[in-house]
Formats: sequence, structure tokens, C-alpha cells
Amino acid sequence: MRKLFGTDGVRGVANLDPMTSEMAMQLGRAAAHLFMRRSGRHQIVIGKDTRISGYMLESALTSGICSMGVDVLLVGPLPTPAIAFLTRSLRADAGVMISASHNPYQDNGIKFFSNDGFKLPDEMESRIESLIVSNEIAHLRPTADAIGKAYRIDDAEGRYIEFVKRSLPKELDFQGIKVVVDCANGAAYKVAPTVLRELGAKVEVIGNKPDGMNINAGCGAVHPELLQKVVREQGAHIGLALDGDADRAIFVCEQGRVVDGDHVMAMLALDLHRQGQLAKQTVVGTVMSNFGLELAMTKAGIALARTAVGDRYLLERMSAEGYNFGGEQSGHFIFLDHNTTGDGLISALQVLSLMKRTEKPLSTLAQAMTAVPQILLNVNVTQKPHLDKVPELQRAISESEQRLNGSGRVLVRYSGTEPLLRVMVEGECEEQIREVADHLVHVVRTHLG
Repeated sequence: MRKLFGTDGVRGVANLDPMTSEMAMQLGRAAAHLFMRRSGRHQIVIGKDTRISGYMLESALTSGICSMGVDVLLVGPLPTPAIAFLTRSLRADAGVMISASHNPYQDNGIKFFSNDGFKLPDEMESRIESLIVSNEIAHLRPTADAIGKAYRIDDAEGRYIEFVKRSLPKELDFQGIKVVVDCANGAAYKVAPTVLRELGAKVEVIGNKPDGMNINAGCGAVHPELLQKVVREQGAHIGLALDGDADRAIFVCEQGRVVDGDHVMAMLALDLHRQGQLAKQTVVGTVMSNFGLELAMTKAGIALARTAVGDRYLLERMSAEGYNFGGEQSGHFIFLDHNTTGDGLISALQVLSLMKRTEKPLSTLAQAMTAVPQILLNVNVTQKPHLDKVPELQRAISESEQRLNGSGRVLVRYSGTEPLLRVMVEGECEEQIREVADHLVHVVRTHLG
């Protein structure tokens, strides 16, 4: 049974188990041991977002890694996708990102990238856990000049900025486009405005004054209301909201409305298809992707492959089967031709590129699909037994599916990062799916709340 790693690394309240300095040091030691797979000196990149606890965890990870004779390359606050890129660019053995993404500031997390810039598969995370639990590397203590060193990489921001810009054709710029960007007081507070300005856009910035405690607080991808307001007030062409570690992006059209991630996937997939750049004529979504996306893709001759929720599962499917574009409703979009993980800035540049090339506003482009009514409700749970072991819930799901009679679908799953169970119901009749969803929530609260 895996105890430390969830769907996106290790995560929890900072300074409480498992997100303690002691555990960070152990994770650093175990990861350093696991990634020493070539001769000579070894290096691991460490980046972080803007949380106050990042200092504590960065120091502990650095100590653990250096204690195994591995050098550390410190890059400071940068987006998660920047760490994936820099791990490859710097020829490091691995990368580590300290972030809890969209969670509030009191939480933090640690996720690892292998030397190819991909997140670790389950078996490698399990191996890190077993190294910690078994204590089998406790005796490995290099001394003298074999102890690792820590170096700060001063040009990390510039490297990533240029990398992101290279995802566009050199002749393309965004002059004439006014963008409001909300950096969530997070990891992209410097690089996001710089990229957009260097590409010629007129940029208004909010959420770019991190103080260690205001990350995601009333701003960013999880709270786009302020962005919507500023887009309307400024008469901007588009609004871009990043989350705390900038691996996902939420968009607001010129009318001040949030454009759902499925609509963004639809318009980008259709554009790639028209250009002959959509690998195997397939886009990869998740079980949460709206049925309307599937209908729009089918009409265009594009297949929709579905995975479990989480960008790691998108990546696994895309890598295994040779697909190059996938995404989630939440704003994770993966362009494997450009980066090995979700990248909010690259996603933003692809959307802006489409607007520029077609000379169409985002509100028009978003009409690439029509969403089927969908209700998603989150229920707090105090336990997470396997859902097959809750007969009352299984019975309720079966009855709900019978009631929808093939005109919709039901999905019930646990959050991988929070004590929540998510209930999703889709169907043609909004009143009906609301009744079905409310009934399922009542069952969940009765037996798992």
C-alpha cells in the first residue's frame, strides 16, 4: 500500500506529517540514491513556488540529497513545467518541484521528475517509499569531498522564458492583443508577464505580489472572478489565470466569461487537426471530459481517448500510444511536442496564437463544441474505502444510471489530493441530472461523511 505519494507527488499541510522537514530530508536521500544511475557526479534540480514553507522544505531536501553525495541545482521560484524543462536542459539526473499547486498556502507538496522531464511512474514512487520505510540506505554516508554541493542557477528564469517562446513560430507575435494575466501570487509571477510582453502583447498583471501566504488566495485559476472583472474593466481581448505552480491555465474571453477547459481542448484539437499536426487524429481527455467534447471530436473525425483524472495518467497514455495533445477540464493541457508536462504558459501561447492567426475572439473560438449539461459536486469524506466496498453507493449509482437510460453518465471518484469524493452527472435534462446528483451526494454523506 502506497502511503506517501498521491496522484501528484507527496502533499499535505506543511510541517505536519508527511510534509515535514524530516520527511523531506528522507525523500531527498531516497531520490538521490534512486537516480544515481551513471558514473561521475550527479545533479538534481530543485524548484519551488512562493509558499512560505518552501524555504524549509527546500533546505531539508537539499540536505538529504547532498548527504548522499549528489549535487543540488537551486533555481528558486519557477513553474512546475520549468523544472521539467530545466532537468532536461541542465542534463540533471532528476528534478524536484516543491508546490501544492492550487491548494491554499498552508499546504505544500513534493513531486519528482526523472532525467527525461517526465513525472515518475507509480513503481518508482513506490521504490522511494520502500527505501524510506526499510531504512536500507541509512548506512550510506559519503564523507569528505564525496559529499554533495548546492549551486544556484542564476539564469534559470531566462532559460525557461526562451524555451516557452520557442513553442511559437518566429514570425508570430501578439501585437494588438491586450491580455490580463493573473499569476495567482505563485511561481509564474515573474516569467508569465515577461513572456507575454516579449511577444508583443499589451499586458495587465494581477496576482504578482507574493508574500508567502497569498498564493491562490482569491486569485488565479481557482478563483477567476477577479480576472473576469479586470478583463471587462480593461476591455482586454483575453484573460489568463494560472494556478500556484503554473502548470495549468484558465481562460476568460473578451466578454468576461470563463471558457471551460473542454472548450479550449476542442478548439485547439480542431486547429491541430486542420494543420495536420494532431498525432493519430486523437485527443486525450479524462473520464471527466464533457460528452459534448466527444461529440464535437467525432463530428470532425477525431477520436477522444479517456484516462483517469490527473495529468500523469494523460501523459502515460500519450507517451505509450504516441499521442501529442491532451488535457483536462481543470486547465491542464499537454503539448508533448513542446514539453513533457502540463504548461500553463505554453497553453496560453497556443490559444493566443489561434486567436491571432484566425483573427477570431475567444468567445467565437470556444463555440467549437456545445457542452452537455454536467453537474460536479464535491463531498467531504472522513474515510476513503474502495467504492466497491460501499454497497449502498453502488446500488445508488446503478439506479441512477438506469434512470438516465443511456442519455447521460455517472462518475463517482475520490480526489487524489484532498479528502473529497467527487460526484459527476451528465445528461440531456438539467433538472434530472441535478436530482440524480443530489441523491448520490446524500448517499455519500450518509455512509462516508
